[in-house]
Amino acid sequence: MSYHQAPTAAVLDALQLGQDDRPTLRFVTCGSVDDGKSTLVGRLLYDSKTLLDDQLAALASESKIAGTTGGDLDFALLVDGLQAEREQGITIDVAYRFFCTQRRRFVVADTPGHAQYTRNMATGASAADLAVVLIDARKGVITQTRRHSHILALLGVRHVVLAVNKMDLVGFDTDRFAAIAAEYRTMADRLGIPQVQCIPVVARDGDNIFAASTRMPWYHGPTVMAHLETVDVAGDIAERPFRLPVQWVNRPNAEFRGFSGRIASGTVRIGDAISVRPSGQLTHVAGIITAAGEQDHAAAGQSVTLMLADEIDVSRGDVLTAGGPPLVSDQLAAHLVWFDGDAMLPGRRYVLKCGTASTGAVISTLKHRVAIDTMEHQAAITLATNEIGYVNLSLDRPLVCEAYREDRELGSFILIDPISHRTAAAGMIDFSLRRATDIRRQALDVDKSVRARIKQQRPCVLWFTGLSGAGKSTIANLVDRRLAELGRHAALLDGDNLRYGINRDLGVTSEARVENTRRVAEIAALFVDAGLIALVSLISPFRGDRETARRRLDDGEFIEIHVATSLSECERRDPKGLYARARAGELPNFTGIDQVYETPLAPEIIIDTSEMSAEAACERIIAYLREHRYL
Repeated sequence: MSYHQAPTAAVLDALQLGQDDRPTLRFVTCGSVDDGKSTLVGRLLYDSKTLLDDQLAALASESKIAGTTGGDLDFALLVDGLQAEREQGITIDVAYRFFCTQRRRFVVADTPGHAQYTRNMATGASAADLAVVLIDARKGVITQTRRHSHILALLGVRHVVLAVNKMDLVGFDTDRFAAIAAEYRTMADRLGIPQVQCIPVVARDGDNIFAASTRMPWYHGPTVMAHLETVDVAGDIAERPFRLPVQWVNRPNAEFRGFSGRIASGTVRIGDAISVRPSGQLTHVAGIITAAGEQDHAAAGQSVTLMLADEIDVSRGDVLTAGGPPLVSDQLAAHLVWFDGDAMLPGRRYVLKCGTASTGAVISTLKHRVAIDTMEHQAAITLATNEIGYVNLSLDRPLVCEAYREDRELGSFILIDPISHRTAAAGMIDFSLRRATDIRRQALDVDKSVRARIKQQRPCVLWFTGLSGAGKSTIANLVDRRLAELGRHAALLDGDNLRYGINRDLGVTSEARVENTRRVAEIAALFVDAGLIALVSLISPFRGDRETARRRLDDGEFIEIHVATSLSECERRDPKGLYARARAGELPNFTGIDQVYETPLAPEIIIDTSEMSAEAACERIIAYLREHRYL
């Protein structure tokens, strides 16, 4: 173990990161469980001599209580701050640590190795210039190594230090190190990671961390710190076209209006001509304000407020641009890393956040899934937790963005489940699908209001949802007949009947039901546009899909009717014998038996046919339509 000295005054000064002009390297540690990531980071903090005496005393005390090194200093405890991490000896959350040497300042993100925390690893890697990938010399390259390396490649990390750790446990075998290094370099070449430095280390003892190891005289390359201090990760971000995603419209009083955000790329000067995207409005920069006050120019990475020469409409989510135009598209192809415990289903709606902009998004197509072990592209219809795929996205409105390889900030996004608000996935934009700019909505003279006026009714969708056998179709049929008697124009879309035509190619898996609901919602929306009252009788088991159908229409046009007959009553009735077959295992994916039905949270109407006749339910719905002036 190396001798530790108290930090010098120069080191303490350098820790004030805002007071130092030395370059900063942001790197991430990743790899599988127990490969020694936290130990390596702790060793870097220790050997850089930036730990204070009270930190050392606390480390020595904690090592005796919660350490895994037999009473010696357990450097992983310098990073693992959560109680659960110390109890289990693992990393769960991303831990950021700061240290410096005479040449550089460093920000390191220590990320977890467990597969279930892959989202945390992706978070830590998203802003990294370099990655230190640890491998246990006894295990070699394993699935989690491949998964993390694939994510690094997708996130644009082009510099990797491969730290082959625990070399003491393989007898400092040079052949073992060479074999692991060769295997990883081959994989890195396939992933498009151009710069890989392989270093054999013993993180616990400090071999090849700061000082060259005397136990591995056959290794003649740099130590980990020597490489981190000298590697050139500078990009051309300042030379790229100017991009400023607007985060905040700064208007403290009537005399001032500025547009604040962090410059994603390029430089800007007073007097520069800029364009506001996606509107395309043109203006000039009248002033630039930074934390240091008014300036005549600013560059990538700086947070600024720009004042514009003209009074034009600019809002949060817009992007101020100069130079070449950015992508503006509502159809994108992207790589996706799936995080959510619920599988990714094409056709389901999510909220997409890119830069400061948010919009609704649907995964229209899953092109392929990546087999982590072989890197092959596999045909698939869904993505499970931690799987990686390539998708097409359809957005509610055009998004100002860039290909990820060109701009990491405007080329990255997350998908959020609108119901649970969980982060479902992280994505990297590949390109805009050409058809997005080829298609324009055609303006029509006769619209929904004209057709509704002719029919003397207010068009809407009556969406009947519930378990099989609940009575949806029976009630919908009675309502349809009653509307005809009243001289109203309606159309009934029954789920079973539609499977003889437009949905005949769909099964009953979760993925197929999502697409089934999407198609019916689109047809119902066309009927509403025609001025009709559309009745939909469909199990539609997933709450998110019903909400997507609601958002497809204008406010007040979607009336959700939950036919809330219990599972036991539906199974007792079993008019088609389907429940009996499902219980016998003859009908897999049967809603209510082995496929979930998500109860509506706030339907407009609730009907329980075990307590109310179908005729009474029909009259209740008609009364609702009259009360709210649909008839």
